[in-house]
Parts: sequence; structure tokens; C-alpha cells
Amino acid sequence: MNRFVIAALFGLSLFVPSQSTFAAATADSPEALTTSFYSWFIAHDTDTSYPLDLPEIEKYVTTKTVSRLRDDYARSGPPGGVDYFLKVQDYDGRDWLAHRETGAAIELGNVAVVPVTFGSTNKTRVLVFLRQIDGAWKITKIDDTDDYR
Repeated sequence: MNRFVIAALFGLSLFVPSQSTFAAATADSPEALTTSFYSWFIAHDTDTSYPLDLPEIEKYVTTKTVSRLRDDYARSGPPGGVDYFLKVQDYDGRDWLAHRETGAAIELGNVAVVPVTFGSTNKTRVLVFLRQIDGAWKITKIDDTDDYR
């Protein structure tokens, strides 16, 4: 091979991600964090405790969002009278853990939106907004997909 072909192949290899790059992107993706968050959240949401009270929530949710939610809950309860992260008052945790779909993220720079559907019947859908902070995705807010009320 001549030097030009070798140089061209080397140059192209710099722009083609390796398999480990794909694996790292998948493991640290907005979808992966969202899936991990809801597995953790639903498992820790019981009649005797609430995940917002646990320090581990900041692994998934920005400190600013956690602080504002804690203040809101202390003053007047959950915003809109429903759980902020699930957008419902009651749910079947076993059903939601077994029947949860995390859709593909829409990324806009360091911001991503991930759709999530819960339940086998009477499905609930939310949009999870995340921001990449210091190389890690963190949830900034959750919104439902209902019409304006």
C-alpha cells in the first residue's frame, strides 16, 4: 500500500468510534440513567419512606431540583397533588416495574428528553428531562404528556 492510502485509513479510524466507545455511550446514556432511576425510585417508594428523603436521589436528580421539590413537599405537598416523578397519586409498583418502557432520548446538546411509559393497563406516560453535568446525566424535571389543564 502506498503512504497516501495508509494515511487516509489512519485518518478515518480517528473518526470511527470503537466498540468500547459505543458501550460507554450506552452505559452512560440518558436512557440508562432514566431506567436506573425508576428502578431505584419504585423500589424505594413505600408507605413508610419516600425516595425524595433519601440522599441517594442526588445520584439521579440535580441538587437544585431535589432542593426545590423538598421545599415544595414541606410547604404544600406534591405539586399538583400527584407524585412529581410519576405524575399519579397511586400506582401498582410491581406492575410498573414489570411493564415499563424507556423510549429513545432526543438529545439537544447537553440536554435530553426521554419518554417513559408505565403500566400494563391504564398506561401513564411521562417525559424525563436531563442535563449532562460534569460528564454525567442528571434529571432536571419530569412532565406528563396530558393536555394542558
